[in-house]
Amino acid sequence: MALEKMGVNPKDYVIVSLQGQNVLQVLESGFVAGANLNPPLIFSAQKKGFNKLVDVGSMMQMPSGGLTTLVKTIQGRPAEVKRLLRSLQLAKDEIRRNKNKTVDLIVQALQMDREVAAQTYDLYLTTLNLTGIPDPEGMANVVKALHSLDRFTDRNVAFLDIADDKLATEVAKQMGYKIH
Repeated sequence: MALEKMGVNPKDYVIVSLQGQNVLQVLESGFVAGANLNPPLIFSAQKKGFNKLVDVGSMMQMPSGGLTTLVKTIQGRPAEVKRLLRSLQLAKDEIRRNKNKTVDLIVQALQMDREVAAQTYDLYLTTLNLTGIPDPEGMANVVKALHSLDRFTDRNVAFLDIADDKLATEVAKQMGYKIH
């Protein structure tokens, strides 16, 4: 999808799926010309002299994180779902307000060195959905990505088929977020 957005035909490329640390090794070997890397590998690649060609995350609206539950839970226990949404938003707000504390947590939980943890934090901030309300464009991109993998191609999937933004919107308003 990022290639298409750049005006390039993805069919002009051979795209292979690689996992974990192997991605960096394969990139170093020259077997592939480029790789889609996430933290901390992106920082390791840059230290080894590789250049960032495209920031896919800044090009594509995609959901990051989120809450998944059953429709019957949303309908039958909306107050509980709203409390959970509020808790997630409060945690996200704390992450945004307190870089040092969050970097300490990343270092401890993911056993990263502090520099890489700080870079990961900075990159993570660029992906945050500040209000917690599911974004129709991002969800449409998820569907498009699934279609590109030949999944669910037999039907059109509407936003309301895969997301419910009512409770998240209520919570965002209660918390004083600016809603577009």
